[in-house]
Amino acid sequence: MEKIEITLSFDSEKMEALVIYLKKENSSVQNKMDEALRQLYEQTVPESVREYLDARSSAAKPKRTPRPSQPKAAAPKPAPASAGQDKEGSV
Repeated sequence: MEKIEITLSFDSEKMEALVIYLKKENSSVQNKMDEALRQLYEQTVPESVREYLDARSSAAKPKRTPRPSQPKAAAPKPAPASAGQDKEGSV
């Protein structure tokens, strides 16, 4: 899906303080705003619409051609049991 940019206004001194304290938490304003917007989206948009949009966006992505893989070693197959053994204890 195409992304859009959102512009917000906020007091510069408050923003500087926010940046300082989020940095101590190994986070950023961008990370926190992304998380808050995702939560708002999930709370507001019905699940069926979100599923539709997810399916639509994944269908729009071009599929990569699979790289040739090396053949895996075949696991030994167990010997088939004879039919008489299966019925032995079920009489």
